[in-house]
Amino acid sequence: MEQFLTDYIERIRKGIDDIPDTTAHEIASAFLQFRFGLYANAVKECSHAIALLGPGKDPAHNGAYAALKKALAIVHANALDLDKSQFTADLSLKFEEQERAFIAINLAPDTVEDPGTLELDNALILVYAAALVASSEDEEAMGEHRKFIVRLLTGYKKALGIV
Repeated sequence: MEQFLTDYIERIRKGIDDIPDTTAHEIASAFLQFRFGLYANAVKECSHAIALLGPGKDPAHNGAYAALKKALAIVHANALDLDKSQFTADLSLKFEEQERAFIAINLAPDTVEDPGTLELDNALILVYAAALVASSEDEEAMGEHRKFIVRLLTGYKKALGIV
């Protein structure tokens, strides 16, 4: 799954490689706050990152930016629920068809047992990848969480048809 993650990051790199440093740092911060269970902080960081993340400088990046904004919104909603000790996934937030080109785990809807968890996992993977690619300041911190992302992906290994 290491290679799968590397390939995924390379596949989306060109759509997110022009994120400004300040915004990229906010994205990395949002991921780290969520990862450490600091959900109230994750909510704030996601809100900041979404506000800073305008359209891409290059119109060709607009799709990747839209997917990243959606990913941050999904992490935000989950962090908000977890901060309030609510564990019901908000299924109204999901990646739209055009955004699905930028997610790691693309499964047929009828094969998904827990759509809320799949959306959150895809959101976390995309946020992680964006932070890794765009925030040189946070590259080391993101590298320390690579195993977490690989474990997330490993849970979908069979569904993805990877032997």
